[in-house]
Amino acid sequence: MIRRLLHWALDKAGHPRAPAWLGAISFAESSFFPIPPDVLLAPMALARPHRGWYFAALTTLTSVLGGLLGYLIGALLYQAVAAPLLDFYGARAEYRQVVDWFGTYGVWAVFLAGLTPVPYKVFTIAAGSLAMPLLPFVVGSFAGRGLRFFALAGVIRLGGEPLYRQVERWSPLLFWLGVAGIAVLVGYGLLA
Repeated sequence: MIRRLLHWALDKAGHPRAPAWLGAISFAESSFFPIPPDVLLAPMALARPHRGWYFAALTTLTSVLGGLLGYLIGALLYQAVAAPLLDFYGARAEYRQVVDWFGTYGVWAVFLAGLTPVPYKVFTIAAGSLAMPLLPFVVGSFAGRGLRFFALAGVIRLGGEPLYRQVERWSPLLFWLGVAGIAVLVGYGLLA
């Protein structure tokens, strides 16, 4: 099923209404859909690098709006919707990890959510289920998701597909270095 959805999403990258599809998939991925918007954002930015910043802004905005839906699902419909959704995606272990991250890093976990391989929907649902204050959730979401999508568009604009492939290969290491840096700053009380 995931493979079919992935091919379906990639087909939308060449569609005349590709930006609308990008916004819709970005919104849905933040709360319930399994395919990340990067699948559309990358080929769209590669095909039209001069529009990369626009695509990144659209993806960021719709992702945060979708994150608010995920937050509401976690806050108001955890048992009825969120728990079955987490089970459907086999994401209970990720949910528990995210809950631990919220306990350790607070709002910084939302920022990290934009950069982790853990699906963003798990973070949005967890933030709602844990009653995280809404304003820090939104600010952290804009910062983390914006960094992710604007960095992707920037890499593509700067170096095209060859640089994009290099960064994609190094992204897990870059993520863990970022987590370690934030952990050190939190540990020393430099980030509250």
